[in-house]
Parts: sequence; structure tokens; C-alpha cells
Amino acid sequence: MKRREFIAALGSAAAWPVVARAQQSERVRRVGYVWIGTPGSDIGLAGLRQGLVDRGYVIGRNLLLEVRYAEGQPDLVSDLVAELLALNVDVLATPGTPIARAAQRATSTVPIVCISGDPIGAGLVKSLSHPGGNITGLSLLSGDYSAKWLELLKEMVPRVHQIAALWNPDNQGQAQQMRNMRDAANSLSLELTTFSARSSEVETSLTAIATTNVDALIVTSDPSLEPLLARIVAFTAAHHLPALYGSSTAVGQGGLMSYSANLFALGRRAADYVDRILKGARPAELPVEQATEVALKVNVRTAKALGLTVPPTLLARADEVIE
Repeated sequence: MKRREFIAALGSAAAWPVVARAQQSERVRRVGYVWIGTPGSDIGLAGLRQGLVDRGYVIGRNLLLEVRYAEGQPDLVSDLVAELLALNVDVLATPGTPIARAAQRATSTVPIVCISGDPIGAGLVKSLSHPGGNITGLSLLSGDYSAKWLELLKEMVPRVHQIAALWNPDNQGQAQQMRNMRDAANSLSLELTTFSARSSEVETSLTAIATTNVDALIVTSDPSLEPLLARIVAFTAAHHLPALYGSSTAVGQGGLMSYSANLFALGRRAADYVDRILKGARPAELPVEQATEVALKVNVRTAKALGLTVPPTLLARADEVIE
């Protein structure tokens, strides 16, 4: 080989790793996302999109956001997770403990960014400071603020004594919620009766609630209840039953009041975890963040329809009031 050709070949060989690295850094990344409900019903997804845009991603160009919807059928979640894994997604984002658990069962290698009420109690992470494994994300602290649900409901309806609670026994993250609610009920001299919110049992539970002498209803923050909120809100209106929801979207649909984490803000924070993982961080080394922003929303129109007067103290504390 001539000297000039040899130098040219050597230069090309030296340049190859640089080119390869550049091509690798420009690779379009894929983020998978599963929601239990229907399109347009998830505030957290809007927050995730905004958070990714804030961090310089152009969705559809240098990042593909693969979203799948279970359409209110929890049994479909595992299949949707498998579908996303077959696409070789770089990260899975899982809003809600049941979805995170399904992802955990499906993969121990693909990074998972979860939003969970109690990620430790649900067995998703070893600890908040050192998650271990392939899962990290955000904790809603819903177990902590669930006790406040009864206090707020009693403040809205002072005569309340017997309260029904809809919860999902299959959601390990709700165990702490129920313990705190029972403790709060005892301290407030309230009677708390629980009913299953499994999708296959909700109608039976609503029928039972309608025939039980309860004064009010609490609808917990289980994601599987999101697609059923319109039905539950209509039920409470028909039976003149005051209700507090663990989901803020219920108030916009006519629910009386909600006390819950800011789901848009949570989705936006989840984008930071996704970004760091895409840039090489390991989930096991990213501490789980505890969400501290909790919002109170009140629907005055619904209160009037129920014959209730919203206490001025409650209105003063509300983050959003629907007139």
C-alpha cells in the first residue's frame, strides 16, 4: 500500500469510533407509557410530554413516546406492557402501582419510572434512597394524605357519621391508605365501611352502597377507577350522596371535592427521571422522590345541588373552586 493511501486508511479508521458515537447519540429513543383509561383522560401524560419538551426532546423526531391505553380493562395492562417491550423501548413510564407491578413482572432489565402511592409497600423498590433493581420514580405519599380525606369530608358535611370507601384490594399501594383511613375514622368517631373497586365488582359495590345507610362516599386514588369516575359521579348525584375523590379529574366531571397529588406536576417530574436514564443513569441509583404538592378542589355547583353550603374555611384553602 502506498504511503498516502495508508495514511488515508488510518485516518478513516481513527475517525470511525467518533462517527459511531455521533450516530449512537443521535439514535431516536423510545419511551413506553401505559394508562389504565382512555385517550385524553390522563393528566400525568400531559405533564410527562411537557417535561420531555422542557428538556429539549422533540417528540416524534428525536424521541418516540409509545402510549398504550387499557380502555378501563386492567386485564389488558400486562399485554400492553409486553407489546411495548417488544418494541425495545428504552424506558417504561408507569403511572399507578398496578401498572408498575405489571411492568416489574415483565422485565428486570428495562428501566421503569413509576408513579406509585407506596412503592416500598408495593414491593417496587427496596427503599426510597436506594431503590435497587430497575425501578425508580415518584411516591405520591397517598398513604399519608388519605387520612385527610375523612377530615375534609366531615368539614364539608358536619352531620356525616357513616362513610363508604371504594378501594381496590388488588392494589398493594392502597394498603397504607386504608390503614390511615381506619385510624382517622376512629379518631373522628366515624364508621367506615369498605367496598371493592375491582372493575368486575364496582357495579355490585355501588348497588350495595345504595342500599346501605351511609352519609358519604370516599373514592380512593386507584388508577383503575379513572375510567369509572363519570359513572360514580352520576351515581352519587342520583343518590344525593356527598363524595370526596382521590383523583382531581373527578371534580371537573361533577364530583363534589378531591384531595390528591398534582398529577400534571408528577408527570413533569417523571420526565426528569426518563431524561437522566436516557443519558445513562441507572434506576437503582436514582432516589425515589416524594411528592409534596397536594391539591384541594371543590365544586360549588355540586355542593348546591346536594343542598350543602361550602364552609368559608374550606373555600379559602381550596386550590381550585368550580362555580
